This record gives sequence, structure tokens and C-alpha cells, in this order.
Amino acid sequence: MATIGARLAERDRRRFVGRGTELEFLERCLDGQADASVVLIHGPGGIGKSTLLRELARRAGASGRRAHFVEGRELAPVPRALDAALEAAREEREPLILIDTYERMTALDGYLRGTVVPSLPEHALVVIAGREPPGRGWLEGGWESVAVQLQLSGLSVQEARELLALHGVDDEQRMRELIGWAQGSPLALALAGDDALGAAPAARNEEVERPELVRALIRRLAEAELDGPHLGPLAVAAIARVTTIDLLREVLPDADAVQSYMWLRERTFAEPLGEGIALHELVRKALHADLRHRDRVRERDLRRRIADHLHAKAVAGHQLLSIDLSHLIENDAIRWGFSWEGAGEYRLDEVRPGDAGKVERLLGERRIPERWPLVAPYFEAAPERIAIVRDLSDRICGFELSVTLANAPALTAEDPQLGRWLEHARAAAPCGDAVLWQVAVDFTADPITRVQAMLGMSGILRSGLENPRFAYLPIDPRMPAAVRFAQAAGARRIRELDVELDGSVTECHLLDYGPGGLLGAQRAMIYMELGLVPPQTPAVEHKPSERLVVRAGPAGSADSDAAAIDVEAVRDALRNLGLPHKLAESPLASGATQEQRAASVRTLLEEAAARAFGDTPNEQLLERVLVRGYLDPAASHEQAADELALSRAAYFRRLRAAAERVAALVVERDPSRPAA
Repeated sequence: MATIGARLAERDRRRFVGRGTELEFLERCLDGQADASVVLIHGPGGIGKSTLLRELARRAGASGRRAHFVEGRELAPVPRALDAALEAAREEREPLILIDTYERMTALDGYLRGTVVPSLPEHALVVIAGREPPGRGWLEGGWESVAVQLQLSGLSVQEARELLALHGVDDEQRMRELIGWAQGSPLALALAGDDALGAAPAARNEEVERPELVRALIRRLAEAELDGPHLGPLAVAAIARVTTIDLLREVLPDADAVQSYMWLRERTFAEPLGEGIALHELVRKALHADLRHRDRVRERDLRRRIADHLHAKAVAGHQLLSIDLSHLIENDAIRWGFSWEGAGEYRLDEVRPGDAGKVERLLGERRIPERWPLVAPYFEAAPERIAIVRDLSDRICGFELSVTLANAPALTAEDPQLGRWLEHARAAAPCGDAVLWQVAVDFTADPITRVQAMLGMSGILRSGLENPRFAYLPIDPRMPAAVRFAQAAGARRIRELDVELDGSVTECHLLDYGPGGLLGAQRAMIYMELGLVPPQTPAVEHKPSERLVVRAGPAGSADSDAAAIDVEAVRDALRNLGLPHKLAESPLASGATQEQRAASVRTLLEEAAARAFGDTPNEQLLERVLVRGYLDPAASHEQAADELALSRAAYFRRLRAAAERVAALVVERDPSRPAA
């Protein structure tokens, strides 16, 4: 029986065009005929890097070689996340490791090159794809003998014609115009060739990635699709950073979440991201702007609903969704000091040899040399508390030093700033839920780069706290943007904790996020931007229930009676597969006796599970998680996570996604089957 995953994979396979030269080289690398263990693919957005990786995975799979995908946009910027993602690959003799969207995970560049790749099996092949050319470190120190650059350029005219034909374009004049406009970009060609676009405008002699060109194209898309039956799902995807079935179900309760998700997945401008999908960034921004212009009220309501959903999941243990919440905040004063927008051009990194001298010099150039005596001891004794922001050429563009009550090194006792701040925090935050920055300096001094915002986010992500309540901010009164950030965030100055260094004052501003912590404060900020009263108890709030509808009796018949089934009921049934009396009590059950009712639930879930997953590595992993979590359970969830080489957080995230997939398919069972 065909599955959702198989259908997606087949559609992707059929729409692959060209790249013969690149694939020939990559297949020689797979066969060991090319002297390369690392291939560094780079090219602009929309040029087809992800598509090439998926085709390589398909070809490797056909010869029995398994591909291990790492998606840079969903990986936490810490070494242990990368280790967990590649743990299974280490057990194979010839693993194929595909790392996509590398520009979003280059904080781990040094760790990947210095520790991870050298420890892989001898016959491993690592293919890394990103927008920018590889850093200098990959091309020196011996790496030049095993690493190869592969730059992707635009499709040839013939390849472009083939791609347009696959998208239904058969008019010769229009095909010539679109090829001239797209300049070889597979994304632009796919967008232009989509049937929903109608006659796309010709825009010759312009660069593909210029936003105004994409806006012109999406404007035509919006005319055909934004007012249609898929207005809601498309609008949600235009606002949210990542769209999942779960998000669609909660935000659009009257829509069929599975069908909406599948429709979005099949758009030419969408791509998989974790357990969800993301629109190409330029397309997303254009669609969002168009939606805001067309229906401001609906855009605001959807943004609130998305914020509620993300907040509920974040406080349940998904701390990284703080990034997704920050994505919804529009206050530029806040985004200056706390967002992840700069991650495309900059990366977080650890301290390297020689960095101390460079930072000292840069502080002098920035005219704040007085900060160096406070920072210097940490470079020597506690470099793990320092994060460096580098650009794609490895230049230092900023750094931050932050601690918590739990990880503050011993030398803070002698720190004239952090010593006093920590003492204050021990009284103000007895639970230890405070992050304290000694310093956070953006050497670019350019707010457009968002380096300062990355430094703020870095302190939170590296703190180890799931939802900090307090933040101690070092504010330089000579920086108006820093003062505006503190004011916009609601921080209050504690004058007795100010520090004077060589006549320059660093003010201590204490930010109390409130009982809901950072996550609650983020949602409250979104509410206030929307002109709404923030929830009073953000940590404990009513959440819209997740509902699926199972039809009793033939669809459309006079006797048809909709019986609402909670997603939680499906999860409960999965948890209780080994307990017949519990299964018999399930609202999913049918039959007269306990045995019949229990058997009916098992059959229902097993049939749905058999249909839920495809053949791609990600789909297969979801299926294995479901099997070891519920169908053929390990002794404990912790053991299951270990067997599957997943971190505990990743295991439970995928287990929820797998159960959600099964629950969604329960509604597709035979409508004549009686419901409870």
C-alpha cells in the first residue's frame, strides 16, 4: 500500500533534472574511485543543493548504502547534538553522511572538522551543502588532500527546458521567457512552471535572488492561491518558521490538517525541515507581506494562534522553539538584542588559539579597551563560557561571556562585575533560573547584521536552562540601541550593581521575564504587538484540545454521526497495546467482547502504522521510533533512545511525530467501520 512518505519521495524523484556531471563525480566518490572523503557543495539559495543531496541518497540507497541526513536548521548549536545525529553512522563501515543548510550550523565547523570527521570510519563519505564557499580550514592543514569543493551553478538551457516541461510548461514562447528570467535557478524555474502561476512575468537581465523579482512572481501566485481553499495553510506557512501537522491542526481547527500539510509539502517552494516544512525564505517573506496587505486581521489572528501553539510546546520541553517564538516578534528594538536572523551569514563558535589577542585588539578598535582586563582571565581559565561569532571568512565579528548560577567558574569570585551580580542572583533567583552576561560585544557595529541578536540568543541556548526567568544585562549607556533594547524588554536598572572601568560605566539591567519565564515573555510580547492583553498565567493555560473526527457509518449518509476522537486517545492506545483491558476501554474500540474490542484497536493502529511511513531515511527512523516506543517496546524509553542513537529530546520529539502520523491516518479508515 502506498504511503505518504513514498508518494513524496516519488514526486521528488520524478522532478529531478540535470546535474549529470556532479552526480557522476559524487558516485565515483561513493565507489571509492575518487580520492575524496569530504565533498563541500556550495551555491546560492534555490540553486538545487538539497535536491542534489536527496538524489544522491536515492542512488546510494539503490546500491545498498544508507544515507544519514543532518539538517543544519534543526540542529542545536552544541557538539552533543551533532554527536547524537551521527551516532548511528559510526556503526557502519561505509556511511554516507549528508549535511544540508550548513550555513545554519557553522558554529560547529571547527568541531566537525577537528573531532567528528576524523573519527568516522575510513570509507565514510561526507557531503556538506551550504550557500557559502567552505571555510579556509577545510582547504589547509592536510584537508586539501581529502576534501573537494563542488560549486553548483545554474541549470543549462536544456535542463531548464526539461524542468519546465515537468511542471507543465509547453508553450515555446513562454518557456524561452521563463528560462531567460530564471537564469538557471531550479527554484525560480519550478515556481514559474507551477500551474497555479498562470503566465508568469518575464523579467530578463536581473539576478534571481533579488527580492523584488521574487515578490513579483509570488504576487502572481497569490492571485491564484491566496483566495482559494488553501488560503489558511499557505498563510500559516508564510508566518511560521516551520509548519507541522500539529501546528495546522491547532491553528486551523476547521481544516483537514493532513490534507493541508500534504498540499503544502507538494508546493514547489516548500522543503522538509525536521518534522515539518519550511517555505523558501524569499517566498515566505513575500507571501507574508502580501497576506498582511490583503487581510491584516487574519494575519494578526494567525500570528496569535501560532504563538500560543509554540509556547505550549516550548514549555513542555522544546526549548529551541524559543527561536520560533522570536521569529514572530516584530519589535525591532527587541530583535536587535535577541533573534537568530544573522545565522545565515554568521556562526557561533568556541574559542580558538589566538582568539584572545584578536579580541583584545578589536576591543581597542571598538574604543572599549577597559573590558579586556575583566574578560582576559576567562580566555585562559574558562573558555567554555565564551562564544565567538565569526563570519563566513572566519573573522571574529563579536563575542559574549555568560554564566548561570550552576556553571559559573570559580574565577567569578574575583570578577568585580560577575561576582557581585551572582551574589545578587543567588537571592533574586534561588532556583538558579538566571542568565548573566559579563559582556556581549558586536564588533561590526551594524544592526543589519544581527550579530548582537545572536549574542543574546547564544547566552540563552548555551545556558542549559529550559526557560530562564531572569537575565542580567550589561548595558553600555553610550549605545542607544542597547538602552532601547533594555527598555523595550522591560528591564530595570540596578544602580548598585553598575560597574565603572576607567571612567566608563557598564550598567546592570535586570530583566525579570515573569512567572512564565522567557517563553512566557516572548508570547506576551507578541500579544502586545497585536494589541491584545497577554495571558495572566502563561505557564498554566487552557490549550485547545487536539481533535480528529472519525465518521460512523457511510460518509454523507443520513445515519452518519461524527464521533470526536482525541489525539490523546490514540496515544493512550499505543501506550497500552500490551494491556487488553485498557484497549477494550478505548474509544477506538469496536466489538462485543473484551477480546474483540482489544483486537480491533490493535488492528486499527497496526494498519495505520503500516501506511504512515515511507522509504526515506527520515521516514524509516520515525517508523523505528514508533516500533521501539510502542509497537515492540524497549524496556524503557531511555533504552529505546539509546538503541536508536537519539538524544532523549530528539527521541520523544520523533515519537510524538510518529504517533501524530498514525493518529492522522486513523481518520482515513473505512468509513463503514463502526466507531465507539
